[in-house]
Amino acid sequence: MKEYVTLSLETHLFFGRIMKEHSLFLMAGFPGKETEYIKRADWFREAFEDGLRKTVILADGVVREPVLNSGEIVTEFTKKAECQTADLTGIPIDEKITEAEERLCAGNIVRVNRGMVRQVRMLNRHMLKCLHGLISFKEEVLRKMTGCRLYTANYPLLVEHILREAKLYRQIVIELERRGRVSIPDVNHPELFWNQIMMEHAQFIRGLLDPTECELMEKAQGFAKDYCCLLEEAREQEGKVNTLTPGTLQLTKQYQQFKTAGTKGITCCEIRSIILPLLADHVLREANHYLRILEQAEKGSDKYGMV
Repeated sequence: MKEYVTLSLETHLFFGRIMKEHSLFLMAGFPGKETEYIKRADWFREAFEDGLRKTVILADGVVREPVLNSGEIVTEFTKKAECQTADLTGIPIDEKITEAEERLCAGNIVRVNRGMVRQVRMLNRHMLKCLHGLISFKEEVLRKMTGCRLYTANYPLLVEHILREAKLYRQIVIELERRGRVSIPDVNHPELFWNQIMMEHAQFIRGLLDPTECELMEKAQGFAKDYCCLLEEAREQEGKVNTLTPGTLQLTKQYQQFKTAGTKGITCCEIRSIILPLLADHVLREANHYLRILEQAEKGSDKYGMV
């Protein structure tokens, strides 16, 4: 059951943090009059924060070194971005979780036993319950936004975007509970998903930059177009070959560098935008996650599947 335990914890370390931040972004985007929506978003923020707190305790000495070293769990900017975002929005963030994640050790330090398997199973069920609720909440928010019955500072596409990520997270956890592992034999499936995510990140960045940031807007637009082209190529290859679309890995490396520079610029107040510091760090971690998946695929490694 080591694969089940390891993959479950790695999945929650990455996606659990993503979900709690999605909840925070939704919460920060609602106008003051929408007290009920703010309270509901805050409930999910706290629920995923609690799940992430439990995950960190279980993960020490269990998760793989490539995951911890990838920058998908925390980056050099995460703690500062959390402090700044909490100050700017007034929304509390438990920074001790980030500090504990920075201290995580990898490898076979902790032996997986039945007791740990039981704890992980309980954690998976907790996260699934939270995910079912958060997905329904996001769907409701999107439905009311597009029906002109709810205003939020977030784009409708952004809500669709975070909804897709929540559904992928749920799909992974359900498969772990059903089969004890996650195996996606066709590499095109995660490539299609994450290329779209990366493309939309570029579109959001472009739209949230100050109009005076012409050079950065142009670069973001370029990445959006490049990922759009890769999406078309990957769709043409779907079901035919089991290889990465040429150029995906190199483009993602360049994009990761762009996001790193952008996160540094935003946390140092050197870029004019309406991008929350934690949102900048958030999209950087997702690029780091995707980059690890791509590098794993290029090496031909199928250890624990494409997760």
